Amino acid sequence: MLRIAIDGPGGAGKSTIAKRVASELGLDYIDTGAMYRAIGLKIHRAGIPAEEGEKLEELLALTQLDVEGEKIFLDGEDVSEAIRTQEASMYASACSRLPAVRRELVAMQRRIAEGKGVVMDGRDIGTNVLTDAELKIFLTADPHVRAKRRYDQLLAAGKEADLETVYAETKARDEQDRTRALNPLAQAEDAVLLDSTDLTIDEVCARIIQLAKEREAQA
Repeated sequence: MLRIAIDGPGGAGKSTIAKRVASELGLDYIDTGAMYRAIGLKIHRAGIPAEEGEKLEELLALTQLDVEGEKIFLDGEDVSEAIRTQEASMYASACSRLPAVRRELVAMQRRIAEGKGVVMDGRDIGTNVLTDAELKIFLTADPHVRAKRRYDQLLAAGKEADLETVYAETKARDEQDRTRALNPLAQAEDAVLLDSTDLTIDEVCARIIQLAKEREAQA
């Protein structure tokens, strides 16, 4: 069994690379970022302030979140497209600071990964969710490059976008993730650092697959 944890800031290419690595190695892919985006979307729709802890607990208790491949269902609604906006990204960052949300989703992520090989990407997989993962990767890139990638994704999806705005939002999301009190974004001590600024997706995937095969051989 091989579990690969891929952490890093937004726009580093985690999801794209994790999906491909999982496919090539025959492992299950788990997009934890999508889970936070879905919960953040629900909290935003409900208009519940972060300080209303009791109401949040009640909301989460009545929430059904299902992950089916790349599809995310929130209380039966397919929100796969709705959670891919820049606004949803900020909702995810905001709700990931809330202890009630983190407790619920971390427990769910651990259950999903129990007893099988997975590739899981997020912000605190190697440092909190799968601390005993066989391979940990911290994937990063220059903020300008990450913002440009996100900008290109939005345009490709037919959405309006302004590069300077996307860059500012990228920096704001980085700051939120790094400074939150609960499980902030950080590189695990035993994680391999990969900077994708000047690397192609193929090159990053090849490096991770090579590392994965080395870990399997060692085991």
